[in-house]
Order: sequence, then C-alpha cells, then structure tokens
Amino acid sequence: MDPYIGKLLDNRYEILELIGSGGMARVYKARCHRLNRLVAIKILRDELASDAEFRRRFHDESQAVAMLSHPNIVAVYDVSRSSEFEYIVMELIDGITLKQYMQKKGNKLNWREALHFITQITKALGHAHSRGIIHRDIKPHNIMVLRDGSVKVADFGIARVSSGGHSTLTQEALGSVHYISPEQARGSHIDARSDLYSAGVVLYEMITGRLPFEGDNAVSVAIQHINSIPLSPRELDSTIPEALEAITMRAMAPNPDDRYPSADFMLADLEEFRKNPNINFDYSPAEPLPMEPDGDRTQVMPAASSLSRRERDRERDRYREDDYDYDERPATSPWPIVAAIAVILAFVAGIFFFLYQILMNPATQTPEQITVPTLTGKLYEAVQDDEKLLNGFTVTISGDPRVNDAEEGTILEQTPAAGEKVDETGAISVVVSAGPQVIIMPPVENRGWRDVMLELKDMGLMVPAPQYEPSDEVEKDNVIRASYPEGFTLSPGDEVLLTVSSGKDEQEFRMPLVEGLTLENALSTIKTYNLEPGNIDEKVYSDDVEEGRIITQYPEFNAMVTEGTKVNLQVSMGPDPSTLPPEEPDEVHLTIPVPLPATGEIVTVRATLDGVEVYNQDYDTAMEAAAEIPLTGTGTKHLVVYINDSIAKQETIVFTHESSSSGQTPET
Repeated sequence: MDPYIGKLLDNRYEILELIGSGGMARVYKARCHRLNRLVAIKILRDELASDAEFRRRFHDESQAVAMLSHPNIVAVYDVSRSSEFEYIVMELIDGITLKQYMQKKGNKLNWREALHFITQITKALGHAHSRGIIHRDIKPHNIMVLRDGSVKVADFGIARVSSGGHSTLTQEALGSVHYISPEQARGSHIDARSDLYSAGVVLYEMITGRLPFEGDNAVSVAIQHINSIPLSPRELDSTIPEALEAITMRAMAPNPDDRYPSADFMLADLEEFRKNPNINFDYSPAEPLPMEPDGDRTQVMPAASSLSRRERDRERDRYREDDYDYDERPATSPWPIVAAIAVILAFVAGIFFFLYQILMNPATQTPEQITVPTLTGKLYEAVQDDEKLLNGFTVTISGDPRVNDAEEGTILEQTPAAGEKVDETGAISVVVSAGPQVIIMPPVENRGWRDVMLELKDMGLMVPAPQYEPSDEVEKDNVIRASYPEGFTLSPGDEVLLTVSSGKDEQEFRMPLVEGLTLENALSTIKTYNLEPGNIDEKVYSDDVEEGRIITQYPEFNAMVTEGTKVNLQVSMGPDPSTLPPEEPDEVHLTIPVPLPATGEIVTVRATLDGVEVYNQDYDTAMEAAAEIPLTGTGTKHLVVYINDSIAKQETIVFTHESSSSGQTPET
C-alpha cells in the first residue's frame, strides 16, 4: 500500500491516487481542500530526499519555476518543504504526453501538426529563457498534449537540479540522451541554445517518425550527438517542406553558434514558414570536411552553416582544385599527341564533307521535325525562361490553375504532348497546379460556438462536440480557443477542437436542507445562501408532511451548487380529502315524556324509531303518571310509542344539539 495515499499534506492537500512515477519523484493526483480543486503533487523519492543539499537546490529551483506563467507551461502552484519530504503542487493536466500521442499516430505526424506543436514548445522555451530558466531535458515525454490540441511543457527546473552532479551515462539515461545537445553530452557549459537543440530533435522525430541517432546504449548515442551529422529529414521523406527541414537542422546544429541565438529567432522562422511554406531559408547542415592528402597544405573553409548551398559547393570545388599540384605532373614530349590530333581532324572533315553532299541534294531533303520538350512535372516559373529546354518553344498557361496535391505552379498537362514531333516551334499550352486546397483558420475567439461550428463545417473542416471550461472573461457558450490559431493553414477534413466557455468559475458548495421547513423559512434559507427561488408548487397533497411545509426540494440536499442556482420546491396541502373516510355525525340524546292511563294496572310501554324498537319497559299506573322515554339518534326519525300494543303517540323527531342541551322535547 502506498504510504502517501489518503494522507493530508499541510492540512490542505489530500492524496488520492498515484498517477505517475519516474527516476526522481512520484506524481499523485490530489485535492486542494482550501480551493476545492484537483491538483498534481510531485514528491521526491526517499533516496533523494535524504540528501540535504539536493533538497535545498530542488526547493530553490522549484520556487524559481513557480514564477513562470505561460499557457504552454505546466503551472506550479506551491512548493513545500517539511522535515519529512519535499513536494511541489502543480496544475493537473487532462491529457497525454507528446510521446504517447506520437505512438498513437504511428510515430510520425503531419508536418502541419508538427509545426503547430513545435511553435507552442518554442513559445514556452522563450518565456522560460527570458527569466533565466533553462529546461535541460526537453523531450516528448515532458510535453503534455491536451484535448484541445494545445501543449504544455512540464518539469521545468527539475532537470536542472537533477543535472547538477556529474553522472555517468547509463541505460537509465537512454530516454533523455536521444535529445541532449552535444555540449550536454560532453559535460560542457550549456545555455538556452541547448534547449533549442533538444526542441530541434523533437521536431525531427515528429516529421520523420524516427530519432536522428540510435544506439545500443546511452554512451553510443551521446557520442553520435557529438561527432555525427544525421540524415536530413527530406532524405527520409521528400514530402517534408525544405524550409521546415532548414529550421530543424539549424536548431540541431552541432555548434551552438550555428543554431538560433534564441527561441524568439526560431519562432520568427516558424511564423514565416507558417505564412509561406515555400519560403527558402537557404540553410543546410554542416558537413564533415573532405580528408586532406598527405603532405598537402590545410585549406581553411568558412563555417558551413553560414554559407548558402551554392556558396558551399563553390568553396568545396575550389578546395579540391587547389589541392592538386599541376606542376608535379611528369614531363612528356608533345609531338606524338599533335600528330594524332591532326589525323583525327582530317578523318572528321572527310565525314562532314560526305554528309553535306548528301543532305544538300534536294532529292534527299525532308521537312525538319522538332520534338516537343517535356514540361509536365516541372515548375512553370522554372521552365518559362529555360531557353535550352524550350529550344525555341514558348509557354502559355491555359485556364485557371487546378487544385492538386502537387506544389503550386507545377505543370500538370501540356499541349502538344511531350515527345510529339512538330514541323516548327510554337506555343506550348500548359495547365498548372494551384497547389493543395488549403483552408485558412478564421478568427473564432469570443464568438458563439454554434456559429463557429457551422462556419468551419462549411469550409470543409471536421468539428466534433466542443469541450467546456469555466472562464471569467469569455461569455458563456462563446469560444475560448480552437486547437489551431487564427491564420493557420489547414486541409479539408482536418479536425478542429473548440473549447467553449461554461461561464464564470464559481465556487461550488453543498445544497442546504429545506425539506420539512415552512415555505417562509425555506425561502429565507435559500436567500441566505445566495440561491434563487425556482418553481414553487403549493398544490401537492401529502399524508406525511404537515400542510404548509416543504415536501421536496431540487437540487437535493447535499448536491453541489453555485450561487444563483434556482431551487424548486413542493409545498404540502395536507392529506387528500378524497381519500378520507366519511365523517360520522355526533349522536344526540333526548328524553320523551308519555302520559300513562290512570287504571292502577301494570302496562307495557314500547317505542320505535323508523320501525326499529328502541324502548320496552313495564310501568305500574298506580305509582307513575308518565313514562320518560330516553332516545338517542341523529338527523330526523319517525317515533311511535305503544302502551299495551295500542299506539299512544307518534311523531317526527329532529335530533339537534339545541334540543338536547335545553332538555326540551324535540320539535315534532
């Protein structure tokens, strides 16, 4: 079990899970409870944390890097030192390394995509170099590719600390040694140009799909960086633009003085190339000088990187000619050679005389036929003034240029056809290429994303569903950025990712409980938390919640909400009356007096209400003069009183509380 998982650092950062591990440190995903956000925390390995000097330098370097602020550099939020360990808190990146991205793409990228990435990397280096910070370990493994196509350079300052001591190049260093500059491999002093060399290697790998130098171990690769010149990118893939090859090879020049003097200079060439891929920087890599013959004097040549190709070829030819001493040739007699030449000339003159006699004979002459030169596949600008190639013909363009994968200006068709025999020279009509169809990325920032999506699709680009992120500056549902900048050259079918604003980045908190409160108290609670009342339904029956109190709330209790969230409520009306049993009326108790006959005999008194017997009692008429008949009932009833089976009284009785409380006979 990892000892850091679940640990709370500085009573603030809760370690959640391990997301990466390297030779120097482990990287964990963590939550910052103070700002309620996810971060990445890099913790030094125990064996390095035990070195006090290493920890001190790690801390100082990390604090310096924390001052960097650039969209293409992974942000460092915090640097902490404790008695137990050192760690830095960084931006948590939702993406993959450039190395992983290249592997997913088959190791080789389209040159336009490579240009997009290297431009961002160079901008990041320029920002860091301007603040005196050198990365020292630029490689695809330290460059993160985000979902929107942007990149962020990671581990600034970490490589500087790790390279403080002189260590032997081992197999463990092989991952980085493919990208180190010659001066790093020698252990010499390095500066910002060393980072540009490494960036050049990354660009080389992106456009060719392979590394410039390979070897069985780190030492052999490092030696190649010092002593060898790699194959030029166009030797591996002729479709790579010459200008991009020139930028790559200048960045990778073995001599730091032959490289770009700063990231800003390299960025300027990248921008010029982006605007015009056919630009000619007239730069080629330095080449090893030819071997000198023994005993000859040494010739001094200008630095190859400072010469154009034409100048360098001229210098090399002069060098070879100067190395040959014509005075050292052995002396010979010239007369035999003169005699031989005279014989040959006489023989040739005889042949020409014979042919002239035949050709000038009218019987043997035929109309002269001229072969049409081959122009297809050549650039129009190159052939229109090439008198030797045209041999008397002229060239005219027919119709509009045609969109084609060939370079702009390339001749696609010609009339007459190449190799055709014609009687006389004339005009050759050609169709030229307009170059590949290109789409210039329009401005999209701070525009409604649906309008942008429709515009890009109409231009022939692919636009998947956008991703959202909060923004304090860009209005909700407007585009924050696209995966390609304005003015970038794209091809039909290229995919453009849009990042859209989800509104201001408001802090979330848990929804309070208002269920069970009266509506008045619930609204007061909602106002206290800066929430807004939403839909309030006060016509909901409930058998469980008292009338006037909240039955349900949405968002639910403990759900994460932000200020201004609307809260919907349901208010109880109590139980549904239609589901209650009918109410039984209260019974009323009455007393009905009935006179008895004065016979002195025993008589039976009975009483019925609506035909139901409710009273039966014997009376001694000698002792009692009347019978008091108690009655209980509700509503209106028909009373019949019998004395010895003879009806003594009958009437309608209305049972009311008034008659009961007054003690009077009910109204009949």
